[in-house]
Amino acid sequence: MDSADGQRGRDAPRRSPLDIIMSQIRRKRTASDRKPLGRFLSRTGIPEDGESEGREERAQSSGAAEDERDVSWGRVCVFLQRLGKKADSRSLSLAHCDVTATDLLELATLLQFLPQLEEMDVSWNELIGGCLHALTSHLHHVGGIRTLRLCSCRLNADDVTALGEALGCVPHLEVLDLSWNGGVGGGGLQGLLGKVYPPLREIRLVSCQLSAADATALGGVLSSLPRLSVLDVSCNPHLSQDGGGGFSDLAASLSHATSLTTLRLQACGLSTDGLDALGGSLRYLPSVREMDLSCNKGLSGGLDHLTFHLAHLTHLESLDLHLCCLTHTDLEALIQVLPSLTALTELNVSSNKEAGASVHALVSALPLAQMKRLPLNSCSLSEESFTALALAVPFLRTVDVSWCKVVGGRVALLLDALQPSVVLELRLSSCDLSTDDLRHLAVVCRRGCMSSLLVLDLSYNGSVGDDGWSALFEAGGLGSLEDVDLSLRPSTSASCSAWLPALHRALPRLPALTRLAMQRWTMGSRERQQLCHSARKRNVLLERDPDFKDAASSCQTANQESPEE
Repeated sequence: MDSADGQRGRDAPRRSPLDIIMSQIRRKRTASDRKPLGRFLSRTGIPEDGESEGREERAQSSGAAEDERDVSWGRVCVFLQRLGKKADSRSLSLAHCDVTATDLLELATLLQFLPQLEEMDVSWNELIGGCLHALTSHLHHVGGIRTLRLCSCRLNADDVTALGEALGCVPHLEVLDLSWNGGVGGGGLQGLLGKVYPPLREIRLVSCQLSAADATALGGVLSSLPRLSVLDVSCNPHLSQDGGGGFSDLAASLSHATSLTTLRLQACGLSTDGLDALGGSLRYLPSVREMDLSCNKGLSGGLDHLTFHLAHLTHLESLDLHLCCLTHTDLEALIQVLPSLTALTELNVSSNKEAGASVHALVSALPLAQMKRLPLNSCSLSEESFTALALAVPFLRTVDVSWCKVVGGRVALLLDALQPSVVLELRLSSCDLSTDDLRHLAVVCRRGCMSSLLVLDLSYNGSVGDDGWSALFEAGGLGSLEDVDLSLRPSTSASCSAWLPALHRALPRLPALTRLAMQRWTMGSRERQQLCHSARKRNVLLERDPDFKDAASSCQTANQESPEE
């Protein structure tokens, strides 16, 4: 017995003299006077018995909390994975996910596990219309959210009301996008925007069926949004009804939005009366860099009501007036103010037939050295105006003269003016191009002038022969090309068998290509198989006519057999 005890004593770890002294001190002290000693022990690095037990309890509690957080985050990940998305604690994007009302309710219950969320996008989910309250009632869990997008969700008046009641829970909101929801218009806008906070920077209400009353309501909140920089109410044709009074109220209130940088009023039914009110506010908007007034045919003949005030926009970079039925008088008024717009880089007067006769004056008034876009498609260009455009082409990033028949046979004048690695988009749709035009384009590509080109639109040019298409694809020099359109007119068709091999050989030299449009071109079954396989192999969207009965089966066969190219 003694030997066993002695053996256990020898096997036990030896205690240091300091450990023995401290254990004696602990036994002699009462529980009430251990605290000072605890401070002493903490300074010496020696844990006290009670402190050690507390640490163990805290560690267990912390471990349980971490386990609970892991389980909660796991629920979020599983939910998002089911919808084909990856979890991100700061950004939640469920756009185009076919979210149902049931999914929306589950998402709402998961918001409590996303306290750091800053961006939420559930756009293009039309099945959640009428059920938004299920989500908005939980927005208080994500009070730090800064961006909220609910585009095209079929929101109705009840949804708008529910959202307005919940906006007070997100005081840091900076971006609100409710575009493509017809239920937003019709009177509920006041209750919605009246709840937003001063940090709001962007309001996007595109195609929301806004009325003149909504325009008045929107104007009434602008003074309380000192940081507003983007206002987009495009595609609301009723905004200027009732004699334009509602829009006049909105336009006059813009004088309070001194931080505004982007103003988009496309297709809002504007008239010259609205331009008077808008022009009066421009002097208070020195920060505006982009203004879109396009698709407002009511501006015809009255643009001078606005151009007189445009000189105040010294930082204006982009002005869009396409499809406004501009008259010769309108263009003259615009040309007079262009020298004052020293920061301008983009001017769009396309789809205005009268613009074709004013190209020379436009080019002379513009700051060409900094211009990037000057689209003149559908402008009835003459030979003289086409020659004048060539003066601006060396500086442009986008060249668009589509639907101008004068280009055919003269494209060399345009192409020879291009500077290497400058142009990013070249659009020559429906220009009556000839085979020689395509051959000249091939020469320019071979010289490396198209090495940065991203978009090439040669659609609706059925007059080009097989040799022209073959020359283009054999030339090379299009390594950055992402989008190419070779489609024919809907009423025509032609065989591409003669130049299709050149296209096949060119595809490996087009690593950036993502879209290839070849509508109305016909080919054999084997050729379709090879083209479908090539497109699938390179992840290229191939746009072809759906009316070919054997096209789908041919593509399916190509995917299964993977024939050699």
